Amino acid sequence: MTFSELGLSAKVLAAIEASGYTTPTPIQAQAIPIAVTGRDVLGIAQTGTGKTASFVLPMLTRLETGRARARMPRSLIL
Repeated sequence: MTFSELGLSAKVLAAIEASGYTTPTPIQAQAIPIAVTGRDVLGIAQTGTGKTASFVLPMLTRLETGRARARMPRSLIL
């Protein structure tokens, strides 16, 4: 599986590629397609497996499109 199969935007995919990442981790491959649709995700994985990217990459994809660009606050991370 590659990041391009997960439903991320072209801009986010370009940033991932520029950072040198090619293959998503298991938590990313499972969580990103769900999070991109706006559904809630609960994921558990070891430290260093890419959990943060599992929610940040879909968040960036969603923020760059549609009405979400005009509303404030646009995201909240607790």
